[in-house]
Amino acid sequence: MDYDIGDFFDEMYSNDGNVRPHYQDLSAALDSVSADRISQLQHSADKTQMNMGMTFNVYHDNQGIEKILHLDIIPRILPNDEWQHLERGLKQRISALNLFINDVYNDQKSLKDKIVPEDLILGSKDFLKPCIGLKPPKGIWCHITGTDLVKNIDGKYYILEDNLRCPSGVSYMLGSRDIIKRIYPNLFNRMGVKPVSDYPIRLLEMLQYISQKDHPVVGLLTPGIYNSAYYEHSYLALQMGVELVSGVDLVTKDDKVFMQTTKGLQQIDVIYRRIDDTFLDPVAFNPASMLGVPGIFNAYKKGNIAMANAPGTGVADDKAVYAYVPKLIKYFLNEEPILDNVPTYLARNEEDRKYILDNIEELVVKETNSAGGYGMMIGPKSTKEEHATFRNLVKNNPDNYIAQPTLSLSTVPSWIDDHLEPRHVDLRPYILYGEDIEVIPGALTRVALKKGSLVVNSSQGGGSKDTWVLY
Repeated sequence: MDYDIGDFFDEMYSNDGNVRPHYQDLSAALDSVSADRISQLQHSADKTQMNMGMTFNVYHDNQGIEKILHLDIIPRILPNDEWQHLERGLKQRISALNLFINDVYNDQKSLKDKIVPEDLILGSKDFLKPCIGLKPPKGIWCHITGTDLVKNIDGKYYILEDNLRCPSGVSYMLGSRDIIKRIYPNLFNRMGVKPVSDYPIRLLEMLQYISQKDHPVVGLLTPGIYNSAYYEHSYLALQMGVELVSGVDLVTKDDKVFMQTTKGLQQIDVIYRRIDDTFLDPVAFNPASMLGVPGIFNAYKKGNIAMANAPGTGVADDKAVYAYVPKLIKYFLNEEPILDNVPTYLARNEEDRKYILDNIEELVVKETNSAGGYGMMIGPKSTKEEHATFRNLVKNNPDNYIAQPTLSLSTVPSWIDDHLEPRHVDLRPYILYGEDIEVIPGALTRVALKKGSLVVNSSQGGGSKDTWVLY
């Protein structure tokens, strides 16, 4: 076999080159067709993505703003026992984070008991003072979460970060499944792959659940066509059968929110917002926002509209807060974490800061409030000049940086030119919190398409894979 596993955990092949049991049917299917045929199927998948509109916008890209999130047609497969472990761990984590957010804006016991440093929360730009005392419908703050995990060389999963504001990517999970089912039409039933196609129904049911009305009117609030995830916004609205609205389509009157329609104003009861907290309402938050709806936050506080996610959830979506989640699980649930964090050093702590500065060549350094692969440096793959730049950044603004060891992300075979090569991947499952907490039995697997790269973000040249969870 001409496939170099290297010093990593490969999810299809064991170190002795044997195919792992849950990949054997796929391996046999690949062996039964020629390399030319697989290349043709990959080309067809690329064209189908473009025809379906599965594109995203890359800001500051001189090549043009529309790109497909390249879908590699070799799927990632997770056995059922592995998935059940992830499911238990994610439900536990979301339960604790929801309790933490509620505590932060109400009793603040976790701050008074010094589980999390008070200044870290109260000094955060994502701690929204207008949300103090807020009681969201049904007591749920984080209705939709996309949690990023990685599998290390030890074959064990680690939580990389929590995405609680406006997590994106689920439309690519759904669209990719539609494409890949056409490529492997017989394998799905034979292998027993769990479906993900009912996600829009589950999402809509969750949104309806958080309303006070029996038959609520639901809308998806988008920043507009120039947003990088606009394809996803329009896709989900269409799949749920709800209105896709922007700020200019909505008005508030008597602390209620209305859509402007051709038949006049229609009250809207639930908003799935894809706008960041501070842009939601120029009256309550950022007065410069042209995207939000003046007065919508007051309507929310009065209980006249429900929103997912609740305003203020971003306070738990900070990479520095992430380091305290294992303590929060023990504090709120009196349980040991099922899924571990990546060991994390906080530059705001003197001892950790010294360790970061002394070992920056071996660490991944991240800005606490950046996303998409920006504001980070991977020590072993960076230059001495980049090391020096980040040393200065950490020294000058320690509160803004964390560091973690460079993990050996697991690899999955990917179709490169005319053959299989290992590429590093992460995993983003999606969790819905309504009447119950549900982990969708699939995920967005992001893949670093550049050989040897550990950066999987689409904005940094990453692609995706369909993720098969087996019964």
